[in-house]
Amino acid sequence: MSQQLKVALVAGEASGDLLAGLLLDGLREHWPLLAAVGIGGPQMARRGFVAWWVHDKLSVHGFGWEVLRRYREIVGIRKQLKTRLLQQRPDVFIGVDAPDFNLDLERDLKAQGIKTVHFVSPSIWAWRPERVEKIRRSVDHVLCIFPFEPALLAQHGIAATYVGHPLASLIPMRPDRSAARASLGLTEEDPVVAILPGSRPSEISHLALRFFQAAALIHQAQPAIKFIVPAIPALRASIEQAAQASGMHAHLQIMTGQSHTVLAACDVTLIASGTATLEAALFKRPMVIAYRMAWLSWQIMRRKQLQPWVGLPNILCRDFVVPELLQDAATAPALAREVLHWLDARATQPDKIAALQQKFSALHIELQRDTSRLAADAIQQVLQG
Repeated sequence: MSQQLKVALVAGEASGDLLAGLLLDGLREHWPLLAAVGIGGPQMARRGFVAWWVHDKLSVHGFGWEVLRRYREIVGIRKQLKTRLLQQRPDVFIGVDAPDFNLDLERDLKAQGIKTVHFVSPSIWAWRPERVEKIRRSVDHVLCIFPFEPALLAQHGIAATYVGHPLASLIPMRPDRSAARASLGLTEEDPVVAILPGSRPSEISHLALRFFQAAALIHQAQPAIKFIVPAIPALRASIEQAAQASGMHAHLQIMTGQSHTVLAACDVTLIASGTATLEAALFKRPMVIAYRMAWLSWQIMRRKQLQPWVGLPNILCRDFVVPELLQDAATAPALAREVLHWLDARATQPDKIAALQQKFSALHIELQRDTSRLAADAIQQVLQG
């Protein structure tokens, strides 16, 4: 295997940046002279990735107005990126999630003879099944993070490899709760709620204030509870503003980053639906999943949804193992009530907590693979044609 590899990547938000960063670690083990360029964030930059645009430029939420007002900018970035990649011609293009941006770009690059790989299969098993034809036209190979996906894609003539979920190897099977608490200045006895209102600006605008209003109700019921909020640096100001508006700022410990430390330390988390819910499951933490979006976006998504679950832990366990409160159901009193149920269960229903942790441990084992090696091997097969 040659030690040189020119790769272009696009990761569109914080979760994709994390996945792409872990993928770059594996690629560099196989190709020490790796050169990686494209669109990405800080996790990728730490691995020597050269960002032509930062990943925040692609972070968009929902449908309707939220997308329309950013459409021209995002399409312009994709057009410029395509021109640049066709000039420089990387050995392989890897789109990391962000299918609305990446699949069209991959289709155009593939048509010009550039190998294309998509990391994280679009969720055709959850919604928008019509997207499968676009995947078939756009990519040479899909790297799947869930075990049931390759067989599903194979039914449509799409080559795919299950590589496991990188987070399952990154997060320890038995997280060190004591060390995490010590690093955050918490005691073993403190009841701790982690609040994760999302990684996109629009998620913060729809969820943060509501989450903090729920925290206020929880605080009224149990004043001893500690609330920890890990914030993406770019969104910290918005989170601080929502905390002030809720009247809970003095009772919230807002951290810059450190979401894994916070999840390891907490007893339960109130969390926005997304990749973070899988992280919480891998930390074996009870959670309350919530989501809200603009009314039009919600109407479109609800009509396209194929499964009764939205949160990844529930989808992967094929059951409502943790509560989901979506759209109009995600009221502050309802969120507070569900969080308090989990906190009370620690004393009154320890078997319920243990059963959840057992399900999450089994899920962790299922997702834990040598992702970097499997992904690199699959990419090598694509390069060999």
